[in-house]
Amino acid sequence: MPTVIYPSPIFGPVESRRLGISLGINLMPRDGKVCTFDCLYCECGLNKDFVAHTPRPTRKDVQKALEQKLREMHMAGTAPTVLTFAGNGEPTTHPEFLGIIGDAMILRDRYCPQAKIAVLSNATLTVRPNVRAALMKVDYNILKLDTVDADYIKLVNRPAFPYDVKNVVKELKAFNGHCIVQTMFLKGTYEGHSLDNTGEAYVGPWLNALKQIKPQAVQVYTIARETAVEGLEKVSAEELDRIVALLKDNGIEAEAFY
Repeated sequence: MPTVIYPSPIFGPVESRRLGISLGINLMPRDGKVCTFDCLYCECGLNKDFVAHTPRPTRKDVQKALEQKLREMHMAGTAPTVLTFAGNGEPTTHPEFLGIIGDAMILRDRYCPQAKIAVLSNATLTVRPNVRAALMKVDYNILKLDTVDADYIKLVNRPAFPYDVKNVVKELKAFNGHCIVQTMFLKGTYEGHSLDNTGEAYVGPWLNALKQIKPQAVQVYTIARETAVEGLEKVSAEELDRIVALLKDNGIEAEAFY
């Protein structure tokens, strides 16, 4: 069972296959996972297996640790490509998320003005005004939409509260193009159910939703690390390339990450 629990509130920098040299900002407790999804493919494991026993870092904790790291990197003559809000769960659940984003922007401008700020989110809380305001400020607002099939979402993403994908699509559309949609494609089985979301039954409706959302780009990817459960399989580069080509044929900028 994977146990990739990241340090908090800062980790890295690490080489990201999507973002380059990424300095991670983890708003979750250092010893557990806090997420509104419980995805079968999560590298941090299932929520029940990594219950946190320590508090989240406060806004002050994050500001202090981020400034210290950026100062160290600046004095060493290095700089991150991107400051990435990610880690052991959903970053937008932090009650001080909007203020933390503001602090990060100030520190970025002071120590590494060429760097971008990214948030990796599952989009479950975009309905909250403070979350939306924060995401509108960042350079890369990367929001998850693996499918628009409710049964597949229940099986694979496993939301921790009532989740209506139609409302999520509506919320993503309201960003007016200031979002990047990320979609995990995978195969395999779980509890006797197929996990293959690469076929037309899934890709067609997903594409129609993307046409409504009109994101600045779409990132399609597949499993690259250990997953929370066994039985999951990577999708081939050829299949991801086919999906990217379909998106581009429909006027949507897209890139595959293998």
